[in-house]
Amino acid sequence: MNNSVHTIPFINLMLAFIPAIAVVGILWKWGLGYGNSLYAIFRMLIQLLLIGYFLIFIFESDSYLIVAGVLAVMLFASSWIALRTVKIPRRVLYLKSFCSISVGGGLILLLITQGVLNLQPWYLPSYVVPLAGMIFANAMNSVSIAVERLNAEVERNVPYDKARVIALRASLIPITNSLFAVGLVSLPGMMTGQILSGISPFIAARYQIMVMCMIFGSVGISSACFLALVRSNFVDNKQEESMEIT
Repeated sequence: MNNSVHTIPFINLMLAFIPAIAVVGILWKWGLGYGNSLYAIFRMLIQLLLIGYFLIFIFESDSYLIVAGVLAVMLFASSWIALRTVKIPRRVLYLKSFCSISVGGGLILLLITQGVLNLQPWYLPSYVVPLAGMIFANAMNSVSIAVERLNAEVERNVPYDKARVIALRASLIPITNSLFAVGLVSLPGMMTGQILSGISPFIAARYQIMVMCMIFGSVGISSACFLALVRSNFVDNKQEESMEIT
């Protein structure tokens, strides 16, 4: 197999922005507020270009302190971003979001790197950082979906226990769909990247199985922990609103 990876020229890369800009145009035409999406695309571009250079430094380093610092930044940022759509001030729920993603994501990362892969050294940056990124990002998205759905159900006067079940189910929809579709509808990112780099599809499939299991675990555990921790915030807020109305 050809082990060389095709380099994408920057001019060609610009073509990839055409469908993204088309979606921004649709949002503008429908009056949905395109500014946030445009800002998100711009941030994505700048962040990925910067992290590309930064990762070279991280991968070449031999310091567990640098890797630990990167993981800490990932945790702090993902815990904050996960609460972007909630009406309750983020600072109120931040610690609970942080604890949930730390437990759901951190334990899974430890299991995968030290149990499944048995990395030597344990902080091997080229493995730990990308895997942590996948784990924390998916945990972040699941918490974000869970809190948004929980808030919507509570506002509809759904009892908290039932709202929590609905929110957890909603947070699992993306990863559950991926589990059903993988291999039939899609070849996920890690498997595609490994195949393009020349690795045997059989080996790539093993890695992808590992990735799907770790994402499903981190998503479910993080969402469940968060929904358990925020009960008092939503129940107390609803009771206060009811008292104000009466």
